[in-house]
Amino acid sequence: MKLGLGIGYSGQHIQIPIERIQRAEQLGYDSVWSAEVYGSDAWSPLAYIAAKTESIRLGTAIQQLAGRPPVMAAMQAATIDALAGGDRVIIGIGMSGPQIVEGWFGQPWGKPYYRTKDYVSIIKKTLNREIVEHEGREISLPFTGDGSLGIGKPLKSILHMNPNIPVWLGTGTETMVRLTGEIADGWLPLRMTPEYIEKAKPWLEEGAKKAGKTLDDIEIQSVVQVLITDDVQAAIDAAKPNTALYVGGMGHQNLNFHKNMMIERGFGEAADRIQELYLAKRKDEAAAAVPDEFIDEAALLGPKDRIRKRYRDWVDAGFTGLTVGTGQDEANTFMAELAGLNRRG
Repeated sequence: MKLGLGIGYSGQHIQIPIERIQRAEQLGYDSVWSAEVYGSDAWSPLAYIAAKTESIRLGTAIQQLAGRPPVMAAMQAATIDALAGGDRVIIGIGMSGPQIVEGWFGQPWGKPYYRTKDYVSIIKKTLNREIVEHEGREISLPFTGDGSLGIGKPLKSILHMNPNIPVWLGTGTETMVRLTGEIADGWLPLRMTPEYIEKAKPWLEEGAKKAGKTLDDIEIQSVVQVLITDDVQAAIDAAKPNTALYVGGMGHQNLNFHKNMMIERGFGEAADRIQELYLAKRKDEAAAAVPDEFIDEAALLGPKDRIRKRYRDWVDAGFTGLTVGTGQDEANTFMAELAGLNRRG
């Protein structure tokens, strides 16, 4: 099991926990992951981290697809990878949701399946220094649509990029997970649990087979909150407001992927109630409506013995990595110990 450290995205001010990241690297953590929504971007922190670390992999979880053209995603990744010494960057991409795509980035929601497929194809052509021409269902280069002068020129990168920079996808629906298996090098599943992955892995495997690959060719890395504590209930309660935010407010009332995911996991009545309360600005009540089980099944909370037992579930389920979300130094050290024991058998 490989470990990653998640640093998320900024609040009102950018705070990159560089000492924690350096400590994670010393402990043997494999990767560090940044994110973006509508504040700080995902790539700039990785450039800063690259300058202050030596070997830890640098990934975006996720870079929003609508936030930059695919060639710019390749340019940013390749530039940071070169500055970091090579073979350190992972391009983690996700669609986000239509409220952000259309409201913040001014891009059409379009057809996510084809948009993602086109996007990844163009990235890989760019990294391989091909002359980038692509006639896709959603994205085409050169651009010849409305407003075009019709004189766009196919180009290839001046920089000799690392063609082996992996592309991972953050996906959750059956169709998109199949696509991930087909075109990506890794999967960043949305709030995946050891129990649910048994349902999702066949989708991933089906896509991989279409491309002549197996599941062994695809890294699977989920996010897990970790907190060592004797008060499990307090840890669960502390995680509820963030869950209520995403289930209740991160998306349109009729199109919220986080809410849909909660429904699919068997918590439909709670999901409806959380959204109702959150949209009514009764946020504390929305948080209280989040079921304890929903939090606990996707986290590692409690005394070390409890965490140790649950950690084995992730290992046995076939995850290749876990991205640890915690600011607790003791938890980071303990997770590194568990991963080390796992690698030694």
